[in-house]
Amino acid sequence: MAEQAQYEELVRQFSAFGAVKREMGRTLPSDCPAGSAAVLTLLSRHGHMRMSKLAELLAVDMSVTSRHVAHVVERGWIERSPDPADKRSRILRLTPAGVAQVDRLSRCTTEMLARRLSDWTDDEVAQLTRLMARLRSCFDEQTPRTPATPAITQ
Repeated sequence: MAEQAQYEELVRQFSAFGAVKREMGRTLPSDCPAGSAAVLTLLSRHGHMRMSKLAELLAVDMSVTSRHVAHVVERGWIERSPDPADKRSRILRLTPAGVAQVDRLSRCTTEMLARRLSDWTDDEVAQLTRLMARLRSCFDEQTPRTPATPAITQ
């Protein structure tokens, strides 16, 4: 297990990571703010879904999700259709224009990362990717983590 000072430095790095996220947000097209980009990305990654599932994946409440969805629907990037299993619910799907927008977003962020990490080796980029995926999996809700507890001695 790492030492306390290493975890403290990790916390500082997480705090500073906001600058990376902000720059990634600035690379997005002006008609597609971060919330809209997240909606499109999740639909691209997970396929069609109900609004409730999207809200869960976005980790925001339904009112915020509804605003994001309304924005992308207005632009023709997704469509809402009745859920055959529950007519009160709607299924969200990417349209062909939405697929094209996801491709555009991917190119923007990929090009920005390629510029910023141009002095990194392929192995360093691969290592960062593996470590970030491993870190994220530690926080995945499907991966329960129980903290180690010291043995109680009597």
